[in-house]
Amino acid sequence: MRLFIAIPLGEAVETELKRLTARLRPAAPNLRWSSPESWHITLQFLGNANEEQYACLLPRLSALNAPPIAIDFEGLGVFDRAGVFFLGVAPTPVLTALEKKVVAATQPCGFEPEDRPYHPHITLARLKSGSRGRELRTLLERAGGGARFERFTASEFRLYESHLSAAGSQYEVKCRFLLTG
Repeated sequence: MRLFIAIPLGEAVETELKRLTARLRPAAPNLRWSSPESWHITLQFLGNANEEQYACLLPRLSALNAPPIAIDFEGLGVFDRAGVFFLGVAPTPVLTALEKKVVAATQPCGFEPEDRPYHPHITLARLKSGSRGRELRTLLERAGGGARFERFTASEFRLYESHLSAAGSQYEVKCRFLLTG
């Protein structure tokens, strides 16, 4: 099974992102747009896991003690090399602390931490293979700097399984973990 750990979005943010992507989608035919059901803020991508690793994860993640987190946004951006258009999430001390706790909890189960710095974001679209990255920059200019997204408070994080298909990834919630600490 292919797993990752993430925070689901608040309803108001999801509504605003639906409006934004509906407006921008016609201007970017060479992008694969993420469906609203797939929007999330990744804490850690785990990758392929066996049943033993899965069984190890559940109690370790359940034992995490963390408070609800105010999620703020930094604006729209692009990862040129990865060909991704995204909404940036502010890496607040509380969010970063949760990410570090999650990574520490998963290591004894055989999962390795990312070697890049944590850069929380919501993936909105990706370049189709063979497309040029210039389209991402044009889209960013078209979106304008005025997009504002309402802060929300995350009260949980989730363990997801990603099912790959020709139509794109489908995400299944395997377990929910409340932020109450």
